[in-house]
Amino acid sequence: MGTPEFAVPSLERLILNQYQVVAVYTQPDKPMGRGRSLASSPVKRAALDWKLPVVQPVNLRSPEVVAQLVGFHPDVIVVAAYGQILPQSVLDIPAHGCINIHPSLLPRFRGASPVAAAILAGDEFTGVSIMLMDAGLDTGPVLARAQIPVSGRDTTGSLTAKLSLISAQLLLEVLPRWSRGELTPQPQDEAKATYCSPISKEESEIDWHLPAMDIWRRLRAFQPWPGCYTTW
Repeated sequence: MGTPEFAVPSLERLILNQYQVVAVYTQPDKPMGRGRSLASSPVKRAALDWKLPVVQPVNLRSPEVVAQLVGFHPDVIVVAAYGQILPQSVLDIPAHGCINIHPSLLPRFRGASPVAAAILAGDEFTGVSIMLMDAGLDTGPVLARAQIPVSGRDTTGSLTAKLSLISAQLLLEVLPRWSRGELTPQPQDEAKATYCSPISKEESEIDWHLPAMDIWRRLRAFQPWPGCYTTW
């Protein structure tokens, strides 16, 4: 289950390593551009290239959608930036649970924009966490983490691309060990938990009263979307 480019390396690494991907779930096609024609997600395009079945439910709560998912008999569900909260009825389906790839060092930066949040905060390091999903928002116990430095010129786009490759490799290390019962999920420290909200276009106007370093971080964090602007 995934939607943006971030999720594609993990999907393709599973395929290339002989995992049986029985279905790919991604967000419904959305109108894009001036013509408002429907555009497929990067994950859907990759799945179709590999001739995999693609499912695009509006939500995962309807009994029909849950029944279809049960019919795939998944051993494990791998989630990477899917864009929907998984209800308990879905979390309970696979024997080995639902595993989420989150681009931050949990419990820091749970939520929707962890890569941009790390740049905005001036963090020297960030990374990827692979966690066993529960009903909360990125609150499940962690199976593995990988850490990388944040370059002074990294944008959200460049850092996300790096983390997507790291996460694909980490997933291949975690899955066989998890299925053999060799990993013990480690609960997150709630006292250290922080959250980040989705980025809005309104945040991207430059406030020239901020220190220069803060403006520079915002320029990097809001690239490629929504970009920064000012008026004169």
